[in-house]
Amino acid sequence: MNLDKLQKQDYQTGQVLLIDKPLGWTSFQVVNKVRWLIRQEFDIKKIKVGHAGTLDPLASGLLILCTGKFTKQIQSYQAQHKEYTGTITLGGTTPSYDLETDIDQKFATTGITKEAINKAREQFVGDIMQQPPIFSALKKEGKRLYEYARAGETVEIPKRPVHISAFEITRVDLPDVHFRVACSKGTYIRSLAHDFGKALNNGGHLSALRRTKIGEFDVKNAQTLEAVIAHFKGAKGS
Repeated sequence: MNLDKLQKQDYQTGQVLLIDKPLGWTSFQVVNKVRWLIRQEFDIKKIKVGHAGTLDPLASGLLILCTGKFTKQIQSYQAQHKEYTGTITLGGTTPSYDLETDIDQKFATTGITKEAINKAREQFVGDIMQQPPIFSALKKEGKRLYEYARAGETVEIPKRPVHISAFEITRVDLPDVHFRVACSKGTYIRSLAHDFGKALNNGGHLSALRRTKIGEFDVKNAQTLEAVIAHFKGAKGS
């Protein structure tokens, strides 16, 4: 992705931009920022920019942005398998299954062995049924699940099939378990962390997450958002 060679008509015809999303940014904020930068640089009143798969603010990594007519391809990118690296912290659960909310239950981790961790891991490889977290943007009866959660309402969330082609434990440093996961569209890594803790008769939540791949696209080939912003500011000043 060489931004220096792209012109106004390139963005309008369509481009795939690989962004390494930083922590703290929503995917929507990244889209808005890049759209604004393109409009400012080329004096365009309107241009389509969309992303192919949400990353939570507490996650970093690969975010595919499509511009112009390429926004019609977004669904095809969303359907591709994805890979992540991250950390599951045992010994505590949170309502959101990650660090968005505070720990609500605590557990001792002293009896957990590497053998038990690897045995638990095996349960989550292949086709599995997974319950999405209530702190998610999925809709039920026209309302986002996180709206029910923030209102303190209980709602039944049906499990759904997902496929995990790889679940590798890369390092164990209790209470932290570091991992790599390759999975299908619709897989919630937060739910995986929560269910992994339950499989150990313990509690677990996602404490770090980074998306490294979407299909054949790799975060190694992505631009940092900081670099993209610097590029457009530099181009505007030249």
